[in-house]
Amino acid sequence: MIGKLKKIAKNALAVPVIRKTYNGANRAVLELGGSSRIGATIYSIPGFFTQNREQWAVLSGRRAYYKNLGKDRSTHVELRRNVHRLEKGILMQPRRDVFARDYIEETVEFYAVAMKRPATVSHLDAGEMQWAHDVLTEYFSIVTGDDASVARSRAAFEALPAYGTPAAVHPYPQGDLPKTDITYEQILQLAESRRSVRWFQDRPVERELIDKALLVARQSPSACNRLPYEYLVFDDPETVQQVAGIPFGATGYADQIPTVIVIKGDLSNYFSPRDRHVPYIDASLATMGFIYALETLGLSSSCINWPDFEPLEGRMAKTLRLQPHERVIMLLAVGYAQPDALVAYSKKKSLDNLRTFDRDTVARAPKSGPATKGAGEGSFD
Repeated sequence: MIGKLKKIAKNALAVPVIRKTYNGANRAVLELGGSSRIGATIYSIPGFFTQNREQWAVLSGRRAYYKNLGKDRSTHVELRRNVHRLEKGILMQPRRDVFARDYIEETVEFYAVAMKRPATVSHLDAGEMQWAHDVLTEYFSIVTGDDASVARSRAAFEALPAYGTPAAVHPYPQGDLPKTDITYEQILQLAESRRSVRWFQDRPVERELIDKALLVARQSPSACNRLPYEYLVFDDPETVQQVAGIPFGATGYADQIPTVIVIKGDLSNYFSPRDRHVPYIDASLATMGFIYALETLGLSSSCINWPDFEPLEGRMAKTLRLQPHERVIMLLAVGYAQPDALVAYSKKKSLDNLRTFDRDTVARAPKSGPATKGAGEGSFD
């Protein structure tokens, strides 16, 4: 049904009079809706359903966040967030004698709850627990100031059994980072040799290579180290066609994609609506690293656009059995490229149209007030 309606719309817009009328009506409506917040509010009334799914996802995610606090889970996002905040306090220059007073007690509580998880929980993240243990140990070893909340937290932490083996999974000097021999020219060559490929060989993609690329992807920056995404990998031919056939962006080549990956963001990682865009940012950062890693492994890919279109959103959610707070970020077609298949040239914008240095904008009247910069808890690592 959706395909038929799309075909009708495309045929109609091919008629110049209809296309001009459509564009004119759009401009008139947007002059009202896009000129002020009052206009946007009026526009949102008839356009309710175009925004409602996202609002529902945000509210559902916040609800799930609090419900999850009492559940056994393989990974604890509330613990990850607070441990990351402790790390930033530890590495701060100059470092305060006492910091994290407002959340150290709940961090130890989160850690204690995580320690009580039964070993039967699937995919139990031992690395997460070692990291939390070591950062808390480091925190209590360096915080010397006299504070009641820190003292209570220290006593509670020391009363817990030690986790894992002695390690140093906590902030360390930048000079201790492993050195790389990768040059700028090599990175540029990789970027320039990557192109979106839509035609693939009839050859399965080894799952081991997907996992190798994900090892690179997960090193991408993530706000408060939450990693609020999941890669849903489909390589069964029937399922691939079913999933890849949903977005309009794969029309015409979905039937020969060997592997399709749905990158899914999870809004249950957040208790506040202010973070509702973070899954899209984090997942996109990770996916670019994933794509480059695929290239080095001999695999090509193509990002399949996923616009916020209610009929397709509903169909995808039903097919993948997604929760309301789980949002599709994009799809990725992966496979071995057909050597003789064409790829788009895709000439990129010039640097002058991509960046502006502050010295170039001094004489310009700002369109809005100056942005305030600060460390904040939402910085990326």
